[in-house]
Parts: sequence; C-alpha cells; structure tokens
Amino acid sequence: MKIGIYPGSFDPITKGHIDIIERAARVVDKLVIGVLDNSEKKPLFSAEERVELIKESLKHVPNVEVEAFHGLTVDFAKNHNAKILVRGLRAVTDFEYELQIAQINHKIAGELDTIFFTTSVEYSYLSSSVVKEIAKYGRDISDFVPGIVAEALSKKLEK
Repeated sequence: MKIGIYPGSFDPITKGHIDIIERAARVVDKLVIGVLDNSEKKPLFSAEERVELIKESLKHVPNVEVEAFHGLTVDFAKNHNAKILVRGLRAVTDFEYELQIAQINHKIAGELDTIFFTTSVEYSYLSSSVVKEIAKYGRDISDFVPGIVAEALSKKLEK
C-alpha cells in the first residue's frame, strides 16, 4: 500500500490545500493529512478544530485520514509506514524552501521521498494568512475556503 503524508498547519484549510489533497489522493492508496500542532506558533484554530474542519471539508475524498501531530514530520511518516511526503508549490519562492526541507527529510529518513504538486493557477495566490486577513475585515472568503471553514472563521473572529 502506498501511503502518503501531507503535513501542514492548515490554519485554516483553503481550496488550494484541497486541490493538492484531491490530486495527491489519486496517486496514493492512503493520504494522511498531518495537522502540525506547533507550540511555537499561535494558530487561530486549535489543532482539534483544524482536524475537524479538514475532515468535514474532505468527506468526498474516501482515502484520506486526518490527525494532529507534534514533532518531526519524518517521525509522523514513519509511524504511519509512509514513504511519500506531499508538498504543494505556489511559486518559485516556495520551491527553494521546500527543496531544503525535502533534502533534510531525506537525509534523516532515506526511505522517505517528497512529491511536489504545483498549485492550480486559480489558487496560486492563496494562503491561509491571506484568507485570515481578508476575513478579519469582514470580506467574503467563500471563493477561498469551503463553506464550513468560512463559517468557523467568521465565528472565531467575532470573539
């Protein structure tokens, strides 16, 4: 069984992330979305909230599992017997950072390979940070995130 890991903070998940997930899910038997619970970052949504939002947003993709994790991605991958890491690239600037991470991951865990998916053109400008900034000012974000995420973001920002 080909198992892939798509790690990230997903705070919140966007339609760009979903595009990558749907495409990656077609090339692996099982895709595990690893929601990074990084204590050094201050996410808007808790890891548990992000996991639930992702699960709801991906009900239509049967071979996807979602769980939060702490620590190194290579250890998370090893715990799932995964040999493939999935990463998305929006622009050339992403590639330099992602290449460095892929190389160090391969050095630490030689059995782990990274597959890059370029983001579809309609999502190339999209990031979780941009979505949060637009939502903060009360603008419509329905083109950028699933409805359930837009609702959760609106409620979170009202507080």
